[in-house]
Amino acid sequence: MWLSDLRIVQHDRVIERGAVRIDNGMIAEIREEPVAGGIVGDGLALMPGFIDMHGDMIERELEPRPRVNMPAEIAFRELDRRLAGAGVVTAYAAVSFTTGAAAGEMRSFEHTGQVIRDLCAVRDKLNVDHRIHARFDITLENALSVIRGLIEDDTLDLVSLMDHTPGQGQYRDIERHIEHVAHMRGISRTEAQALVERKIADRTRPEDVLTATLREISDLCKAHKVIMASHDDDTVEKVALMNAFGVAISEFPVDMIAAKEAHACGLANAMGAPNALRGQSYSGNLSARQAHEAGVLDVLASDYHPSSILPAILILAQTDPHGLPGAVRLATANPAKALGLTDRGRIEVGQKADLVIAETDGMGHIVTSMRNGRVIYSDGVVGLNKAA
Repeated sequence: MWLSDLRIVQHDRVIERGAVRIDNGMIAEIREEPVAGGIVGDGLALMPGFIDMHGDMIERELEPRPRVNMPAEIAFRELDRRLAGAGVVTAYAAVSFTTGAAAGEMRSFEHTGQVIRDLCAVRDKLNVDHRIHARFDITLENALSVIRGLIEDDTLDLVSLMDHTPGQGQYRDIERHIEHVAHMRGISRTEAQALVERKIADRTRPEDVLTATLREISDLCKAHKVIMASHDDDTVEKVALMNAFGVAISEFPVDMIAAKEAHACGLANAMGAPNALRGQSYSGNLSARQAHEAGVLDVLASDYHPSSILPAILILAQTDPHGLPGAVRLATANPAKALGLTDRGRIEVGQKADLVIAETDGMGHIVTSMRNGRVIYSDGVVGLNKAA
């Protein structure tokens, strides 16, 4: 099948009016002119399908309101549709573990472990290529046994190492964090401060304990070839430590100093598309636009809002040294490289036909998403068959 008369966004250039032939789910041929008889794209943009390494949406689908739990199959299918409609063809579902959670809480060890196993059991029936990103808080050493079992069962694809103790990382501004807790929970500032202080006391660990936990999880991931990321790097020293333990990705660096150090160490800096779209971090940390301007932004992730990816790309393309191809790489080729995915992320012969057709005026609009040459989302603008 030919997709013709499309503005093809390749790794380093744009073919203004080209065509792509798909055969058996793969990109088989690329031409620099339209092809008669092909499915006509009328000049819309053709991009690689987006690869989202960090999406926090699964918990919201499982529990759309507090203590309102939806069946896992319904939640997975709803998330699948949402991602496909946003152009995400490969998605890493970010799931977290929290100690001391009440029975049934979304982030309890038992519940999160079961969610991971349930998603692994049904992902072959879903449209998007769903993978698992486990967020491991290094202060919760009791979660090690859970993580170990999941890794040994080959259920995890990415592990991020984080420390969400207030006073460092994402929450290093204690006063701002207290205000956030008060707002989110609808409590007084005094009550929020007491909660934060209790969390600091519960989470604080001696440095040698944290180092031992890091070493154990690092050895486990390396043995099973699971890629590691660090989360909320906020100092040069933390970046150096995480680099020494073998992480490949620095997620959401808190400030420019940490982002530049991670980049210098060869780590891929990943930041949120909502941050890039809005021009600022909701928590007051580093702006993705500033990181991009400094040349240290490598990957855009949905974070909590998949539909932000395309408009974020279009905004960054206006200032990217390589224009639209450079901005598109942030959600395609760059995450593919960081995650070890060699079969996708580029429009090249021999790559998977994981593709997105999009309007690029204004905030942009996803018209069609394809995985392995099969349409997994369409708004009906382009007349495509279900398989190619």
